[in-house]
Amino acid sequence: MSERGTLRALRVAMWVVIVIEVPLYLVWLVRVGYLTGQRLDDGDVARWVPPVLLPPAAVVFCLAAGWAWWTSMVAGEKSPLRHPRIPATLVFTVVASVFCGVASVDDPSVSIGLLSVVVTGLGMVGLFFIPAASSRRPPDVIRRRAAERRAGADPAGLDDT
Repeated sequence: MSERGTLRALRVAMWVVIVIEVPLYLVWLVRVGYLTGQRLDDGDVARWVPPVLLPPAAVVFCLAAGWAWWTSMVAGEKSPLRHPRIPATLVFTVVASVFCGVASVDDPSVSIGLLSVVVTGLGMVGLFFIPAASSRRPPDVIRRRAAERRAGADPAGLDDT
């Protein structure tokens, strides 16, 4: 397969994950957030927090992390994922999402936990890759990174200085 075909396949694979997993993840978040919230007392306003705030928070946190990562790759700078704030927002999203997935069922089990982890992981990956998949720059970035590796230089974001 030619380089152009490989890059096209990469872009198609990213869009397949985005188109399938992101809507599934967001609908799943609303559903499990609603079911989790309904376990609280009837008069408790917090019962609407998971279905109303968790999906937008997941979108904002994952897209912001993906945007920051992608712009650093384009610019050839260090990855911003090394700053504690960005991984902290992603960890928060994972924990809240998996918690709601497990807490939404009457009889939590390992299989429910695994399902929650898989749906969360694929959905977050889809959201994270939207900036890269939307950009026209992936071929340039991939070629530059490959040339840096062949030349023996540390690729952008991997040096410790």
